[in-house]
Amino acid sequence: MKKYIFFLFFIAGIAVNANVRMPLIFADGMVLQRNKPIPVWGWADANEKIEVHFKQQTKTITADATGKWMVKLDAEKAGGPFVLSIKGKNQIVLKDVLVGEVWICSGQSNMEFQMYKLPDFETQKAQATNVMIRQFLVAQDLSGTPKEELKEGKWTNANAENIKDFTAVGYFFAQKIYAELKIPIGIVNTSWGGTCVETWTSREALANNNEFKNSVDHIPQVNMDAVFETYKKSLLDNIQKVQGFEVSLNNENQFKTSDFNDSKWPEIKIPSLWENQQIGNIDGVVWMRKSIVLTAQQAQQGAVLHLSKIDDEDVTYVNGVQVGTNKLWDAPRKYSIPSGVLKEGINVIAVRITDYTGGGGIYGDASDLKLTFNDSEIKIDGAWKFNVVQVKIAISPNSFPSLLYNAMVNPLIPYAFQGVLWYQGEANVWRAHQYKKAFPLLIQDWRTQWGQGDFPFYYVQLSTFDEFGGNSNKGSRWAELREAQSETLHIKNTGMAVTTDIGNAKDIHPTNKKDVGLRLAAIALNNLYGQKGVFGGPIYKAQQIKGNQIVLTFDAIGGGLATPNNVPLKGFEIAGADKVFYSAKAFIKDNKIMVSTDEVLNPVAVRYGWADDDTEVNLFNKEKFPASPFRTDNWELITANEKYKINP
Repeated sequence: MKKYIFFLFFIAGIAVNANVRMPLIFADGMVLQRNKPIPVWGWADANEKIEVHFKQQTKTITADATGKWMVKLDAEKAGGPFVLSIKGKNQIVLKDVLVGEVWICSGQSNMEFQMYKLPDFETQKAQATNVMIRQFLVAQDLSGTPKEELKEGKWTNANAENIKDFTAVGYFFAQKIYAELKIPIGIVNTSWGGTCVETWTSREALANNNEFKNSVDHIPQVNMDAVFETYKKSLLDNIQKVQGFEVSLNNENQFKTSDFNDSKWPEIKIPSLWENQQIGNIDGVVWMRKSIVLTAQQAQQGAVLHLSKIDDEDVTYVNGVQVGTNKLWDAPRKYSIPSGVLKEGINVIAVRITDYTGGGGIYGDASDLKLTFNDSEIKIDGAWKFNVVQVKIAISPNSFPSLLYNAMVNPLIPYAFQGVLWYQGEANVWRAHQYKKAFPLLIQDWRTQWGQGDFPFYYVQLSTFDEFGGNSNKGSRWAELREAQSETLHIKNTGMAVTTDIGNAKDIHPTNKKDVGLRLAAIALNNLYGQKGVFGGPIYKAQQIKGNQIVLTFDAIGGGLATPNNVPLKGFEIAGADKVFYSAKAFIKDNKIMVSTDEVLNPVAVRYGWADDDTEVNLFNKEKFPASPFRTDNWELITANEKYKINP
């Protein structure tokens, strides 16, 4: 999730070309959607006559005054290969064209996750022989305004040579659909790691939505050079306003010393990434300093400095002496302080933090921020001084809204397809509650822009990842994002694959992408392709309080509620009116779940899997689909007041 690709932008002139041109997605080896009208479009000279021929169909059209043209071929049955020809003053002949099912695969890194990253890739590569499965890979690109054409893109067959670059989720989905339908499957892969939902949403949709209107109204619709200059000025002005002085490396060599006067530096609270505080969304170099007072006895002892975790890289000093450095953003910092460094009275911890992408700063558990001695410890969480000395001026996909929609979605419209597969949300956990509005807005936006009705939109619920150690009592951003995804199921023609059982608490990119693809395929096979059956896990329906016990009922139980190998249920918590949750005993009876604990005599609410790391949850139906995490209360969430804002 932390990885971005940054761009340098330039303006290039585009020569006028009298020849008929086609969008890059119209190319040899393409897959067209079956059983729907097929839009075919492109560019030519103004008023040029265009003739499109496919199988037994011939359509003619005259380009408009700007040279744009589009025809709609009649719906075709699955088959191929065929030839598609487009003729104007020149002729384009596209070969090896198939007709079948086309799916858009989009989102962030877990959709982008390529086949070559799988542990069993060599096995998958050896088995990749199906030329009826094809991928169109959209090149990553940004744009401040909607583009008509993609930067790059190419159709490839799922053979041993090409399979390495396929989206793993999309490939396993396509493989299963092909196995059941025996027709060509095309996946259009437009994805980018670490990206938020707002960058995939059109400016038009955001500007017409009360939740996001104020975030986009002031942003000019300009080319990327102008966007870059706007971003640069806004970023530097914001930092100067926050810290009271300009970004500068002047006197940086003094910042590590104990006698440097940092009285004019502002304060920041740690542990917390600086994106969540007044520094805002920056990448670059920030110094942080903390003064502590030691007794003579403490100064003479050996000591260890604990700084929890630092994102991305740190060089740490105590009284001007370097005591440690680490370049791993998720590694705990624990540095031994050499003898003679500490002194009686004021001592200064100075940390030079370099953040390359994503979140930055000292984060983690406050209990891991301390200076420990042989017989005592000093807590060092809370207020620290900071100084931003260097800023990376680069546009990322999340710098402004709609950048990816403009460059990687709009050029695909109105290409005919069956539905969308979506795997995203990790970049939105900071404002998970607002995702309840942002995600449905994207779905409606794409449906409106494409004009192909309420097409199927199937998505993956976030799996487990212990990013913040969140739980019911501390609050869990990941659980809140999962709830937002669950609530999106009220939108027509949506489906959600639950993945609580196939994640990795220590890796935001779990490698079991096959089961993810198969679960999405199960939804499609049931909803679209006539294979009626169970295609998902239990969904919480209602609770009933009976004395010191809460009884839960569920929908979508299939053949009945179950746990793997009939082991006891895990992951349930219960709370009374004080809103303090305790681990609870839970058991299945008559396809209901009874929840209780001796610590809560008058229960009012139950939560299941309400944690960043929900690995232990084990409620399934007998068809082996996991239940989605849930809560029965409506108490305020920790992200309730977090709102989307433009970087910085």
